[in-house]
Amino acid sequence: MQRMFRSLGALTTVVAAILSYTHQTAMAQPWPAHSVTMIVPFSAGTTSDILARALAQHLTDMLGQPFVIENRAGAGGNVGAASVARAPQDGYMLLFATTGQAATNKLMYQNMPFDPEKDFAPIALVGKSPVLITARADAPFSTLKEFIEYARAHPDKINGGFPGNGTLGHITGILLQSTAGIKFGAVQYRGAAAIITDLIGKNIDIAMDSMGAYVTTIQGGQVKALAMAGAQRWSKLPNIATVSESGLPGFEATVWYAFLAPTGTSADIVTRLNAATNDYLKSDKAKKLFDDLGIQPAGGTPQDLKQFMASEVQKWSPIIKAANIKF
Repeated sequence: MQRMFRSLGALTTVVAAILSYTHQTAMAQPWPAHSVTMIVPFSAGTTSDILARALAQHLTDMLGQPFVIENRAGAGGNVGAASVARAPQDGYMLLFATTGQAATNKLMYQNMPFDPEKDFAPIALVGKSPVLITARADAPFSTLKEFIEYARAHPDKINGGFPGNGTLGHITGILLQSTAGIKFGAVQYRGAAAIITDLIGKNIDIAMDSMGAYVTTIQGGQVKALAMAGAQRWSKLPNIATVSESGLPGFEATVWYAFLAPTGTSADIVTRLNAATNDYLKSDKAKKLFDDLGIQPAGGTPQDLKQFMASEVQKWSPIIKAANIKF
């Protein structure tokens, strides 16, 4: 009997040693050991989605495991962003954010499920794109000046679309109304595809969104651009004036795209992702895509992104408070 217990004890020791070795081996596996999920907090077909998928393909090629896009839209991007903020800090769930989730939503949503400056580890600033103000093709105005005049003459007769509460397109619309002294109805959408469909279908009159998804329809005459809220004109739409040139000097609104991980993610993982992202932004493939979408590639270090996020909160805070935007 004693011999049997000694044998069982020896077997238990061996099993424990095997399990410990297996656990240590699994823990020591280099990242990424399997597929990585990148959350895009907007629907498929949006500019965020297009950019994220292109970046994901590059990361797949560079890091040797699939980077898979998952779209989780809702609440101005907060739904998808919150899922990443609560995710394990193991580098297997990342966020491809826009201005709202990375900075301005915290200024508007009273019950924010996360704080971007506390709950996310910056990886890299991917790019910047000015908000574009567009209109249905048969609208009785073709420039921002003409639209403002029309809106003043026809108060509350215009509906404007934007991609979700709290997005920069939404804030731009509110800022435009207060700056120009006009009013128009606001219609919320889950992304650019639905906005464009309703512009073409004449269900809304104007829209405010990042320009990427609209370029093809503008060039094809299905939608017309009134103005872009950037510092300068864009080479592919050289006849479209800036908002500043259209009689509202100093008016600028730029959507930006940021790559983030849950706070606590290994510095080594963040460094590898940052290097791979910067490598992509320098590639000819990225330069062509970004130019086609009207986006300025960014890049830089995680610290650069951290400082930029903080500066954007400071920039938009007084504007949002003055407009009393709350959700």
